[in-house]
Amino acid sequence: MNADPVDAILVQWQRERPDLDVSPMGIIGRMGRLAKHLERAIQETFSDFGLNVGEFDVLATLRRSGQPYQLSPTQLFNTLMVSSGTMTHRIDRLEQAELVKRIPDPGDRRGMLIQLTNKGFNVIEKAVEAHVANEHHLLSVLEEAERKVLAQLLRKLLISFEE
Repeated sequence: MNADPVDAILVQWQRERPDLDVSPMGIIGRMGRLAKHLERAIQETFSDFGLNVGEFDVLATLRRSGQPYQLSPTQLFNTLMVSSGTMTHRIDRLEQAELVKRIPDPGDRRGMLIQLTNKGFNVIEKAVEAHVANEHHLLSVLEEAERKVLAQLLRKLLISFEE
């Protein structure tokens, strides 16, 4: 297997600090570098639809919630793990683009719901198809068995942080 830029960093640390087990640097370093590459590649796909990652996340969350494709702002920011201010900004931008609309919450006179518009529904349908195709492409270097092992390992690591 070919060396990557992280291998050079590990060699340097092993030379300078042979007393340290720097193997975690390899894993974490590669994950960080991969995250940057993946974010860039994913954003390129979303840009084709006039969206950024955060806006895609809002539309996708509304779409996967099922009909009538509406959630409260609180449900959205809790699901997406962002602040209420960040969520308000995203909703404002999506509303300006006529991809979502604010509607009164029939269950709470003071509340509002965020609902996909027909235009928003059409955009997210196309964007999610392109996104999934892009993700398949990004992972195409891995065999199916490797993908399954990687998914299991990443799930285990993520659970350890989110419990």
